[in-house]
Amino acid sequence: MNQAKRYTITAALPYTNGPVHIGHLAGVYVPADIYTRYLRLKQKDVIYICGSDEHGVPITLRAKKEGVTPQQIVDKYHSIIKKSFEEFGISFDNYSRTSAKIHHKTASTFFKKLYDDGKFIEETSEQFYDKEANQFLADRFIVGTCPKCGFEESYGDQCESCGTSHNATDLINPKSAITGNTPSLKETKHWYLPLDQYESWLREWIVEGHKNDWKANVLGQVKSWLDDGLRPRAVTRDLDWGIPVPVEGAKGKVLYVWFDAPIGYISSTKEWAKRENKDWEPYWKDKDTQLIHFIGKDNIVFHAIIFPAMLKAEGSYILPENVPANEFLNLEGNKISTSKNWAVWLHEYLLDFPDKQDVLRYVLTANAPESKDNDFTWKDFQARNNNELVAILGNFINRVTVLIHKYYDGIVPEKGKHFKELDKINDFRNSIGKSIELFRFREASQELINLARMGNVFLQEQEPWKKIKENPDEVKGIMFVAIQIAAALAHLSAPFLPFTSKKLCNILNIEPKNWDDVFVSETKSLIKNVHQINASELLFEKIEDDAIQLQLDKLAASKTLNEQENKVLVPQKDEITFDDFTNMDIRIGTILEAEKVTKTKKLLKLQVDVGIDTRTIVSGIAESFSPDAIIGQQVSVLVNLAPRKIRGIESQGMILMTETKEGKLSFLAPVSDTVKNGEQVN
Repeated sequence: MNQAKRYTITAALPYTNGPVHIGHLAGVYVPADIYTRYLRLKQKDVIYICGSDEHGVPITLRAKKEGVTPQQIVDKYHSIIKKSFEEFGISFDNYSRTSAKIHHKTASTFFKKLYDDGKFIEETSEQFYDKEANQFLADRFIVGTCPKCGFEESYGDQCESCGTSHNATDLINPKSAITGNTPSLKETKHWYLPLDQYESWLREWIVEGHKNDWKANVLGQVKSWLDDGLRPRAVTRDLDWGIPVPVEGAKGKVLYVWFDAPIGYISSTKEWAKRENKDWEPYWKDKDTQLIHFIGKDNIVFHAIIFPAMLKAEGSYILPENVPANEFLNLEGNKISTSKNWAVWLHEYLLDFPDKQDVLRYVLTANAPESKDNDFTWKDFQARNNNELVAILGNFINRVTVLIHKYYDGIVPEKGKHFKELDKINDFRNSIGKSIELFRFREASQELINLARMGNVFLQEQEPWKKIKENPDEVKGIMFVAIQIAAALAHLSAPFLPFTSKKLCNILNIEPKNWDDVFVSETKSLIKNVHQINASELLFEKIEDDAIQLQLDKLAASKTLNEQENKVLVPQKDEITFDDFTNMDIRIGTILEAEKVTKTKKLLKLQVDVGIDTRTIVSGIAESFSPDAIIGQQVSVLVNLAPRKIRGIESQGMILMTETKEGKLSFLAPVSDTVKNGEQVN
């Protein structure tokens, strides 16, 4: 790690159009928190900054959908997000919001500086306009086909399928997200940041200057952008929600959110400095400060190209030392989606799994999408908790503390002969730290588990429970080594498992140590002999199948509800004549027998009494009804439908069905139980 004087760590500002979900945590907030906690343990001068991004177009769309104001939306979700972060243990030094006065002032001043210095170009151009909504359509108010990958639901500013950013006018077959209409073009004036003027500098600074220390996915996306050629990008837009453009002739215009949001890091730092009575400028303007942005891959272009160009244009700010972006985390095989409610929401997780913050932190770290998209499944969550946290880490700590209480009344025994495992504690500290410094958090978390695994192997090989009677002095030495490993785990787990680390320190009756103080030698130990430890407690508990099934059921219900809400009604079929209608003979019948058609999922073979006869009908209802449950059920049957063979069975009619809002089939049955079989439905 470079010996910087101080560190400014930023985590991407979450949109306040919904709560925080596990994709946000895995991509940004957990890795940033691990890194920051590690720096603090290294006794570095560091601030960890974030805040709510409250001026994005998704917020105005959410407000329209819910029939409330944008301010009500941001107030609601800012509160949920901030509280969730606090309860989850994300250790921000300051969590602000872009609706704060200090941010409005900071962003306006930043814009005005660039404006006064002639860093913008002013252009009048044609932009999409929705006549029915009577407004210009900025970024996510418009959807269409991505010109690069062909994804048909690309937003006006960025394609969520391929990650490419573009202008709304680049879209193929654009539609208004407000009315669904095809928009027209209308002239409007805006200010642009001429990114093309920074192209050669960006190439030299990033592609050449950081080719050995930035992640491959970040360098690849930056190089792709530069190779395509940069173009001027608007920094203002026509909208009534946001920070007003602070110049003459800009009525009805606000700062574009991509320009406004990253300045939120600066204003949040100012807010922190004012509260703590400190100077904010060294954290943003001193060349001995390292600025590091933790983001998801959809934010790479903004933090690796656009924001650096803004800082370069302003002239007095430092540039990011690194932008360790993660890829996306999917959920049970599908892309996480706020709009489709396909997510594991942090505030709901904290209700369903109280006191299990570290379990989720660990699983998201062990399965982090550091170099490619990864998938979160509830079964994997359960397996990692039960097989790794419980069976390896928790098991080792429990064995050690129980045995020390059993053999020595909880007093650490004296050191015996030197075991190689003591020296390995230092190696683990070094390897875990090195992985964290290289932003390899998955690797670091597994090294932590390997330290606990080493402890278990050590106990298993030494078998103190067998040696205690024949060689009690040797057992003292064994348990002395084991308690040193336990203490190392208490200290080294702090960046990853802060709640567990605190609990383990309490069990061992020790104070937290700084990272470099986690060191053992012939003369130095982490816990001295005659030290009294506290009563043994279980660090983790198994997660049972029913708790996991509850989460799977919740996702299934969410998926069904979303499908129903977004279901497109089938268009009207071709017209028929009155004679066509009267030719249909629909009768009331009763199901007498029902059985599944072999080697099919959907088909049931039914015997139905339709009054005039009993006939065989094959119906695709097996996924909604079991055979036994429908015996005696009255149904409406189209009896004069020409017979047809289905799976080798001649079906002599059709049962009329509809579908419930939950997606299940439902019988069109008579409302009265006095209707006789064979009566016609008119």
